[in-house]
Amino acid sequence: MLRDEDVPGLIERLGIPGIVDVHVHFMAPQVLRKVWAYFDAAGPLLGRPWPITYRWSDDERVAHLRSMGVAAFSALSYAHKPGVATFMNDWNRDFAARVPDSLWSGTFYPEPEAADYVRALIGEGVQVFKAHLQVGDFAADDPLLDPVWAGVEESGVPVVLHAGSGPAPGTHTGPGGVADVLARYPRLPLIVAHLGMPEVHEFLDLAEKYENVHLDTTMAFVGFLDDHAIPDGVPARLAELSDRIVFGTDFPNIPYVYAHQIEVLEGLGLGDDWLRAVLWHNGARLFQVAPPSTE
Repeated sequence: MLRDEDVPGLIERLGIPGIVDVHVHFMAPQVLRKVWAYFDAAGPLLGRPWPITYRWSDDERVAHLRSMGVAAFSALSYAHKPGVATFMNDWNRDFAARVPDSLWSGTFYPEPEAADYVRALIGEGVQVFKAHLQVGDFAADDPLLDPVWAGVEESGVPVVLHAGSGPAPGTHTGPGGVADVLARYPRLPLIVAHLGMPEVHEFLDLAEKYENVHLDTTMAFVGFLDDHAIPDGVPARLAELSDRIVFGTDFPNIPYVYAHQIEVLEGLGLGDDWLRAVLWHNGARLFQVAPPSTE
C-alpha cells in the first residue's frame, strides 16, 4: 500500500519535478465548515460515513502537500447559489497571494453579474475556475453563462467542471449540456472533474472531439466507492488520450490517504510515461508550472 510518505520516492523514481494537482479545495473557513458538516452528516448523495482524512488547518494542509512533492495545486471553491461567488473569489484571491504554489482559483454561478466578475478575474490573472453543476443545480448551457464561456474561451483560463452524474445524478448533470456548450465554444478549456464518472466514455468522446477538453482523475476507481470497477475499454482510451488526463484528488475532503489516488492510477498498468504525463507534464503545461527551484 502506497503511503503519503512514499510519494516523494515515487516522484524521484519517475524522474519528474513534482506533482500538479488540479483538484484541491481550500475555502473560506465558514464555507469549509459547512462542506465538512455535509460530509459528516453522510447526506443523501453519500449514504454512508465519509470521514475527512485531512481535517487540518490551512497551514497544515499546505505543508503536507509540499512534503509529498506537490509543486502546484488548485484552491477550489464553488458557488452553490446566487450572490456568493464574489465573497468566495475575494477569499481565494487572498489565499493565492499568501500561498505562491497554489493556483489562483475562482468560481462563478449563472447570475447577471457573472460576466463582469469573471472578466475582472481573468484580467487580474486568475488561473483556474471551478463550477459544480450538481451542487449548484444549474445547467452548463444556462444562457446566463454564455458571456462567461465566451470570456473563458478567449482567455484560455481552464474551468474544472463537475458535470458527471456521480455520486448521484443531478437535474443538470451528464454530458448533454456540456456538449451543447462545446458546440458553441469549441476552444473552451474544460477540465471535466472525476473523469466525468459515471459517464466516463461520453466525456472521453468530448475530449477526443475538442482539443482543449481535459479530464481529471479525482476519485477515479478508488476502493472507497461501491462501484470502483474500471469500465470496459476505459484504460485503453486513457492511454490514447494521455496528453489530456490531469491529476486531481479532492484533497482534503477524501476518506482515504492522498497516496491511494496515485496507487490506483499506477495500478492501471499504463506505464511510467503515462503516469509522468498525468502527475506532472500535462498539468505543468496547462498551467505553465515551472519545476521547483532546487536552491
